[in-house]
Amino acid sequence: MTDYKIILADDHAMLREGIKKIIDDTAGLEVIGEASDGLMLLKLLKQAVPNMVILDVAMPKLRGIEAAQEIHKKFPEVVILFLSMHKSREYLQKALAAGARGYVVKEDSGSELIHAIQTIRGGGSYLSPMMMKELSDDPLGILSNRDRLSEDPLTTREREILQLIADGKTSKEIAQLLFISIHTVHNHRRNIKQKLDIHKNADLVKYALQHGYTL
Repeated sequence: MTDYKIILADDHAMLREGIKKIIDDTAGLEVIGEASDGLMLLKLLKQAVPNMVILDVAMPKLRGIEAAQEIHKKFPEVVILFLSMHKSREYLQKALAAGARGYVVKEDSGSELIHAIQTIRGGGSYLSPMMMKELSDDPLGILSNRDRLSEDPLTTREREILQLIADGKTSKEIAQLLFISIHTVHNHRRNIKQKLDIHKNADLVKYALQHGYTL
């Protein structure tokens, strides 16, 4: 049987090393690439398309949620598994709305991660037992209703730019990071403000902070 190919994305190198070893030591699984931020992950996917991407919610330059949305749109055959420190309903809902098939927390064991991978590989969805406890009122309801979760009014590109604005990047720096013109960045900034009914840059950053666009 062909190995199930996986790409890891997390900004902590030591954590990636540990996860890679756990996966590579499991028969039939292989890590074929690693990324330390969301933009690097998207570039990597243009070079090698895996069966699965395992990524963190909070990453520099482009959050895992936005990266997952982009992957789900451009590489629909790639399944997405989130590995996060966050155990809240809000983060789980955002992950599922972005197209994730599973959600594991970093407190879970290595064997739990492998179980999640194998479950998803077999066509199922997976939710960490720790998340099941957090969502004891209706854990399976969130999974079954993921397609009906509310969506952010911003496009993927607008969310990318909003995060970079919140990270303190100038329009010139954003243009360089995203390989677009400054004029395009300015247009996106204007559209973001219009959609959110925000007129001041300070209020834009405040919105980003309140809605989890910063690490």
